[in-house]
Amino acid sequence: MEEDKRKKKRMPTTGQSELAQMGEPEELQEIEKVEDSEEAVEMAALEPKGIPPWSKQITLRGLSASLAIGIIYSVVVMKLNLTTGLVPTLNVSAALLAFVVLRTWTKLLHKMGVTTTPFTRQENTVVQTCAVACYSIAVGGGFGSYLLGLNKKTYEQAGVDTPGNVPGSYKEPGIGWMTTFLLTIGFVGLLALVPLRKIMIIDYKLEYPSGKATAVLINGFHTPGGDKLAKKQVYGFAKYFTMSFMWSFFQWFFTAGDACGFSQLPAFGLTALKQTFFFDFSLTYVGAGMICSYIVNLSLILGAGISWGIMWPLIRGLKGDWYSDNLPESSMKSLQGYKVFISISLILGDGLYNFLKILAFIVRSMHTRAVSENFNRVADADNDNEVLDDVRRNELFVKESIPVWLVYSGYVLFAVISIISIPLMFPEVKWYYVVIAYILAPALGFCNAYGTGLTDMNMAYNYGKVSLFILAACAGNDSGVVSGLIGCGLIKSVVYICADLMHDFKTGHLTMTSPRSMLLSQAIGTAMGCIIAPLTFFLFYKAFDVGNPDGNWKAPYALIYRNMAILGVEGFSALPRHCLQLCYGFFGFALVANILRDALPANYGCWVPLPMAMAVPFLVGASFAINMCVGSLIVFIWHKLDSKTATLMVPAVASGLICGDGLWILPSSLLALAKLLDRQSTARSETAARQRFHCFVHH
Repeated sequence: MEEDKRKKKRMPTTGQSELAQMGEPEELQEIEKVEDSEEAVEMAALEPKGIPPWSKQITLRGLSASLAIGIIYSVVVMKLNLTTGLVPTLNVSAALLAFVVLRTWTKLLHKMGVTTTPFTRQENTVVQTCAVACYSIAVGGGFGSYLLGLNKKTYEQAGVDTPGNVPGSYKEPGIGWMTTFLLTIGFVGLLALVPLRKIMIIDYKLEYPSGKATAVLINGFHTPGGDKLAKKQVYGFAKYFTMSFMWSFFQWFFTAGDACGFSQLPAFGLTALKQTFFFDFSLTYVGAGMICSYIVNLSLILGAGISWGIMWPLIRGLKGDWYSDNLPESSMKSLQGYKVFISISLILGDGLYNFLKILAFIVRSMHTRAVSENFNRVADADNDNEVLDDVRRNELFVKESIPVWLVYSGYVLFAVISIISIPLMFPEVKWYYVVIAYILAPALGFCNAYGTGLTDMNMAYNYGKVSLFILAACAGNDSGVVSGLIGCGLIKSVVYICADLMHDFKTGHLTMTSPRSMLLSQAIGTAMGCIIAPLTFFLFYKAFDVGNPDGNWKAPYALIYRNMAILGVEGFSALPRHCLQLCYGFFGFALVANILRDALPANYGCWVPLPMAMAVPFLVGASFAINMCVGSLIVFIWHKLDSKTATLMVPAVASGLICGDGLWILPSSLLALAKLLDRQSTARSETAARQRFHCFVHH
């Protein structure tokens, strides 16, 4: 059994985005290395006496901290969503930041002579859960994918003359309808699997490695020795947060446009610069590279080399043969079409393989449990102390029940609201599409939550893509694109939140936090996110040129998702010349790469490139992949010099770099809105800012 557990720990983990499933984040690997050594201290600290009741675990100070963390991370992940679509796992850093905020707050009040209630691991867990639920709306709410795919700019990029992309099949973003849409669909997934929480967490003993890693971190913070380690992490986070923020502020003085200042340093030469191989000093992606595993970042740079280093220059040279030389490169019948559809083929090939693999895992695991009646008893008998700790946790987890009638009636209520409101917002989506979606959603949510518990791979995006193709094909030419995109959002939202909530229940189970407080904090965080995420999106949408394929804010998945819907309506007729053959090749490559990854021995298979990661630079460019690899290089050297310190500090330093650079977006976007920084001005691009930069480079 111990060997089985170790195998599960080595399986790839996922974060809050489609690409987070590509490899195990470094921070989770670091935590698992120290998990066994801390386990004894951790278990001894989990005494049930003194645990506050569920109503005391949710506090006003905790909700205030959750709101602040949720806003910060919403800005950070929205930037990542609208630039590359790659969002690393931030759950563990959210738990760290929650500890930083509340421990600092309680100590300041104590020094001022104000008596406060103790800061417990349960409150830490609730704050982390609420904050993650808040910024998860910014990640999975469709702002960089299916919702943005509805706007007019993406409609035009897909080709106004493309079959299936019918005139009028777009809807411009708006704070009102986006907030209403998210509030309508955001709470259904919270209630779908609540009655099955005991089966998933206690009876089946599913691992949920991300939830377990977060619990290990929180439990470590609240042990006697953990406070000292937490202080080091807090100092590292604050130091690199400040450095990252000030560096972004410094760069602002030398930036007058998208290709100005430090944003395009030709580190590899001017020829490479034209193919997007340059360093742009983005500490957000350096930090993200420190969190993501080595194979993710190596796959990114490999994809960049194949696409921008080889394929696109060759295809560009075939202009006039493969596609008309009268078309701009941004046309879907030109080079842009090859970029988009080859990316789609890699994503679909990888998604199909992993989707089938997870289903096979689920079937095999459930069959094993069905034929082995004494499975749980044998597993529990391995360690008497572990059994005792599990009994304590299980008692608390089961004691505070959540009324089933409330769960079912809430699911029906929110489903009815969606059935009425969604067709009003989107007349193309028939009411019976919504009914079918919410009938199927609990079963799909169970499959996804079970599979995530086994492998930590959240396949919600793949369930969403399947529904996108089906609804687009069923709705037909006139309304297929809009129906497919919205149907994708309905299914993905429920299925995603089901798995995410089970992760939180796992964290709560290991930290002895009440399931009631976990569910309520998740609901509060979701409500916060449904309001904060649209406001954050519009901050970017109004201040920057979001969706420009030649700018910094490409929002690549918006175009990808819209073209998936067009494929669902029209089939392969939407592809440019010879693109279908290339798509077949890369689709097959994605399948073969995944098969090799699973078939080869672990020490070889772990180095097989990840097709999902390779697909991102095909459309976005190579610069961010270079930044990510710089992050991996920093982690590699740090481990060689001082592995113990690196194990402790990498998550904190990476989070500081991401948050500092990401938080600068707030003042910079406000300055852009106030016309103090006009990123589209050609006049300023020739002024002193550019001259200073060239002077800096040459001298």
